[in-house]
Amino acid sequence: MLENERLMLRFLHAPSGSRCVFLTASGTGAMEACVMNVLSDKDRAIVINGGTFGQRFAELCELHGIEAAQVRCAFGRQVEREQLEALAGRGYTALLVNMDETSSGVLYDMDMIAAFCRENGILLIVDAISAFIADELDMKKLGAAAVITGSQKALAVQPGVSVVALAPAALERVKRNPERCMYLSLKQALKNMERGQTPFTPAVTTLLQINGRLRSIDEAGGIDEEREKVAGLAAYFRGRVRDYPFEMITRDRSNAVTALRPLTRGAKEIVRILKEDYGIWACPNGGEMADEVFRIGHIGFLHREDYDRLFEAFDDMRRRGIL
Repeated sequence: MLENERLMLRFLHAPSGSRCVFLTASGTGAMEACVMNVLSDKDRAIVINGGTFGQRFAELCELHGIEAAQVRCAFGRQVEREQLEALAGRGYTALLVNMDETSSGVLYDMDMIAAFCRENGILLIVDAISAFIADELDMKKLGAAAVITGSQKALAVQPGVSVVALAPAALERVKRNPERCMYLSLKQALKNMERGQTPFTPAVTTLLQINGRLRSIDEAGGIDEEREKVAGLAAYFRGRVRDYPFEMITRDRSNAVTALRPLTRGAKEIVRILKEDYGIWACPNGGEMADEVFRIGHIGFLHREDYDRLFEAFDDMRRRGIL
């Protein structure tokens, strides 16, 4: 566990004095832990809301009594500096953002967001659940107080563990804020991590897998080398998918995932046919975008051959008049 913490902080380029904890929970558990432990009811938060996971941050703030202004972005579109400037000087103390809004695959302009936070003395909390490893992420450069990720994305191991890296600014807040929960207490998680433990029974096998994965990344050349692999898969897929009747709806794309809008048939039907007829699982979207968009991932144990098989399926679907 101590090695997990050391490698995570190194790969995140965390500032000196940072700490890292491992929660047996999905990524949403880590999001909620940050809202409850790093923030308090004295905070006023800005939430970037451009999809399902931005909306989740907004709902968590509302649930825990934290006033939040939502900066709404059209699905798959970039947040603009002007949208943030409209909230400058109005007493906001924190900004919460899903670096890669996974429902659309848009990669937000983190340098711009970080600059806005620095200029206005605003605490930056980053959900990098999909972005970690897939996209460039330098915690120190961004001045991020907290960064969240999870075991099941680019770490590519079993789901069930979420990770929270905390810079000194966030650690100070956790220390002084009153306790608001037991299971998601970052105070207790930090105290136990001093001896490489967790306060409650963890997902032991997943933590062991995380250790093996982090060590393998380190031994294979480090985080930059791993990111290049993900970026290469994304580029390969996007270069070839242009020959098919899909629209890539996001201009500023994360390397983690590509969101596609079918031009000839509903997204749900395409996901169903891929699964039932070809044994290929694409990522469906939920809510109002369920029949508009589906997604293809570039993280995890994937290779070019997997995409070749997908394109063979697309070719066959075109011959059958489905595409």
